[in-house]
Amino acid sequence: MPKVVDHNEYRKALLRQCFDLFADHGYAGLATRQIAKALGVSTGTLYYYFPSKEDLFMQLIEELTTQDLLRASAEIEGLSTLRERILALADFLETNEDYFIKQNLLMMDFYQQARVGQSRVNEAVQRVSVRSRDEIMTAFQIENPLLATHVLCLIDGLISERMVNPAMVSYREQAELLADLLTAYLEKCSGEQP
Repeated sequence: MPKVVDHNEYRKALLRQCFDLFADHGYAGLATRQIAKALGVSTGTLYYYFPSKEDLFMQLIEELTTQDLLRASAEIEGLSTLRERILALADFLETNEDYFIKQNLLMMDFYQQARVGQSRVNEAVQRVSVRSRDEIMTAFQIENPLLATHVLCLIDGLISERMVNPAMVSYREQAELLADLLTAYLEKCSGEQP
């Protein structure tokens, strides 16, 4: 009897292995043949699931974001105040800092090597950015997409600054400040509405 393969699960398993591979070697440092060999599959199998290295990377970005958002949501779930949710997110970032730093470096390497303009990968990055912003809106109960984008930029900036100068930036201190600022801003906005 032939072996039954869940192609979607197999594709996800390949993607999970690809993150460390890309993080260790960089986007430009790997050819499709090398990726297949490292994953223990034929080049044909890799092309079956990912028509190109760019497609593989695009799917990797989307899968990572899906998993990151699920894990972050689980950390925040059940917390009642905005401050608690922001602090829980900061703890999540700190606990997984090495992973998020690798992710940032990998994205920068990709953009440098691929010279991304209006490509499909750029569209994938835009999609995950919108999903991340929407998740922030939900998690922090923010109705303003511009404000949620600001929070997303702060998170990205925190991770980048921690790469450069970890002694100067504390996730907890920045989260406390963000909680104070967001609470004050949201209270001010709710007081201005009739």
